[in-house]
Amino acid sequence: MPEKSVPYRRKITGAGSSLAERVLELLASGQATTRTELAGLLGAAPSTISLTVGQLMDHGLVAERGTRSSNGGRPRKVLCLGSNEGIAVAAELGGRHAHVGVVHPGGGLTDVSTVPFETADGPEAALPPLAETLEGLAERHGRDLLRGVGLSLPGPVDLASGVVTLPSRMPGWNRFPVRSWLEDRFGVPAAIENDANCMALGEHTVQPAERRQSIMVKMGSAIGAGVIADGRLYRGGTGSAGEITHVRVEAAHDAPCSCGNTGCLETVASGAALVRILRGRGLDVASTEDVVRLALDADPEATRAVRQAGRYLGQVLSANVNFFNPDAVYLGGILSTLEPFVAAVRSQLYEGCHPLVTEHLVIERVSLGADAGLAGAGQFALQRALAHALHAVTGNRL
Repeated sequence: MPEKSVPYRRKITGAGSSLAERVLELLASGQATTRTELAGLLGAAPSTISLTVGQLMDHGLVAERGTRSSNGGRPRKVLCLGSNEGIAVAAELGGRHAHVGVVHPGGGLTDVSTVPFETADGPEAALPPLAETLEGLAERHGRDLLRGVGLSLPGPVDLASGVVTLPSRMPGWNRFPVRSWLEDRFGVPAAIENDANCMALGEHTVQPAERRQSIMVKMGSAIGAGVIADGRLYRGGTGSAGEITHVRVEAAHDAPCSCGNTGCLETVASGAALVRILRGRGLDVASTEDVVRLALDADPEATRAVRQAGRYLGQVLSANVNFFNPDAVYLGGILSTLEPFVAAVRSQLYEGCHPLVTEHLVIERVSLGADAGLAGAGQFALQRALAHALHAVTGNRL
């Protein structure tokens, strides 16, 4: 009996593998849906994109779903992930609560809720109840559809080893293997990332494609920033890009910081700093939420302190904006809900930056609001799942 013929599959190797990974990332996030859009965003020749897409289709990682009309040309074929039904479950961790939800390919977000989560209890005690909640979300959509798990963490993350490193507000979490714990529990790829980076990616996926460079600033109990460079998250040499919270500012004098240094921006502009400052002025505040409540009630002391904190942040941020020249600055976190804070940051940027830098600069609140970090964590999880799938057909290291 003659042997059954096996369809020939083009291999994805070397530099082509990196391009394939970028194609999968853009399709997963919904930033691109056609070969033309992929070529424009990746700066690659249409023939190169067509070849890469063809290879991915051969391996079942990409599929064509219908067509879309174009201006003055033939209808363009719409691309999607080969397994477009998959989902990721994600959580953004806070001090006392976790924001959880389901993230779909293309950037959709459903089943969002907030659940109790005690970060101070340590990972061994805090993670199992959270995992049960995420498992419940996965079961609701069909456990077989789960492709990845994403976690947004309020501390520095070592991406290579999947651990939190030297977190200032997460007792017991230092060097705990969070990513491997999640992968053992769920049996699918897991992604963990710093909260500001998650917000940066989540917001980037819903912004206009021409905004390729941006800075996301998360302003809560602490201050963090995530940087998008040429359409991708920029982590820096050791994954610490965006650590503006520990830039020294003159107004902080020798105030001790959680990093062990003195005079950091965090000591005068963060939510934790505002709590300390307002307590010193005799106000009854115990949390950043209390500060926000007072400012929204137009309390003069709270409003004055919030406005000054915004100025300090704007001073540090203006140096980064001058250097990086981004298309946009996005402001997120609970303090971004306060107009006096946002206005002070915006004013300082216009005052401290060169006119050419601010001529077309977009300065606005994050459009996804409190869901930006959650969306980003889920996108990181889907990207890691796709990287695993790509590895399975190429043999290249992840």
